Amino acid sequence: MVKYFLGQSVLRSSWDQVFAAFWQRYPNPYSKHVLTEDIVHREVTPDQKLLSRWLLTKTNRMPRWAERFFPANVAHSVYILEDSIVDPQNQTMTTFTWNINHARLMVVEERCVYCVNPENSGWTEIRWEAWVSSSLFGVSRAVQEFGLARFKSNVTKTIKGFEYILAKLQGEAPSKTLVETAKEATEKAKETALAATEKAKDLASKAVTKKQQQQQQHYV
Repeated sequence: MVKYFLGQSVLRSSWDQVFAAFWQRYPNPYSKHVLTEDIVHREVTPDQKLLSRWLLTKTNRMPRWAERFFPANVAHSVYILEDSIVDPQNQTMTTFTWNINHARLMVVEERCVYCVNPENSGWTEIRWEAWVSSSLFGVSRAVQEFGLARFKSNVTKTIKGFEYILAKLQGEAPSKTLVETAKEATEKAKETALAATEKAKDLASKAVTKKQQQQQQHYV
């Protein structure tokens, strides 16, 4: 049995812009699970299509109950192969992705097509497909459900990452991550609290001085 996913996303940037962002997608605040990215093959076909093969290393954490099946030093790393086919004439880019280790536990095969949005030529449409399978006896269904949920989560991160890179390429200030926003808010709160404390000390000091002056005048 195989779990299947079909989805669609839209980026409000042109295909050319998304194509440029694709080559610069790592690193970004939403891809911290991607450790390495290497191009192992590239060629231009006679019909002017660009073919590339990437080797990626990611830290996709396994379910706790599955970690006991694998050595501790490899339990948190997965190696991914990704083939991409770019057709500049028709403005399409297709990627095929699959993991090459942990295949006994789970195999996730993904196909993405990046093309011009039919309703708005200035936008780019991404069509996602994924197949999640497992040969682990007795728990394959649970593994597949876990893999499907993880894939959906990664799709969201991928879109956020694209939006971040596109904003940088277009010279806009990229939207802050939640962590960055929370950190800034915390620092601002600390600064406000410190300023309030210093002001309170200053007012207290002035009040004491004024009281002492009043006492001195009273005795005089």
